[in-house]
Amino acid sequence: MADQTITQRIEAVLERVEAAASRAARHPLEIRLVAVTKGVPPTRVVEAARAGLVVFGENYVQEALEKIASVRKQLGQAAPAPAWHIVGALQRNKARLAVGAFDLIHSVDSVALAKEIDKRAGTAGCTQRILLEVNIAGEKTKTGFTPKEALAEAGAIATLPHLRLAGLMALPPPGPDPEASRPHFQALRELRDDIRRRGLATETFRDLSMGMSDDFEVAIEEGATWIRLGRAIFGERSAKKK
Repeated sequence: MADQTITQRIEAVLERVEAAASRAARHPLEIRLVAVTKGVPPTRVVEAARAGLVVFGENYVQEALEKIASVRKQLGQAAPAPAWHIVGALQRNKARLAVGAFDLIHSVDSVALAKEIDKRAGTAGCTQRILLEVNIAGEKTKTGFTPKEALAEAGAIATLPHLRLAGLMALPPPGPDPEASRPHFQALRELRDDIRRRGLATETFRDLSMGMSDDFEVAIEEGATWIRLGRAIFGERSAKKK
């Protein structure tokens, strides 16, 4: 697989998405792909965009803003501009840079961050779409709402005037067996459904951002609407972020 082109990798991923969706009696178009570009040079992002990908995700705001400008320049003004998401941890002091620059922020991990984003969006005169990050396995090394906190706070966050709460995101513990992620994906889906059932958010609250290169097929089977893939699209990163 090391010598596959990005186009070939995308085709292989889409085949796996279709197969996983079929197993779950879902339509493949219910699942959207975020190509995670952490450490990926703009030239390769452009290659992926020209191969048909339309949504890219970054971990770091500053790196993303530089990359967005470079990709846009290389694609040319005539080409459709891809959408960009933040999928990594977002510090409160970077919220002002993120608001309006990203179509969706996957990693809102506290009420304080949600309020800061709302404040900055109000100043910018826009509405920012967000997901709540849930520490679904209760890992001490990860930030995020506990399931109980998400249930308790979703209603208030959904009422913030300059936010659109679109759903939940989670990152299960890493491991060699994709099936180990299944109960965590199930738990996130059930939490989403519970929040909806209680009327704590609007009808637009439906997204589940879950599943990465090693376990995205299991995530699709459990209801993922966004899958976040880096290595499956771009291969192993050859160097760390500068």
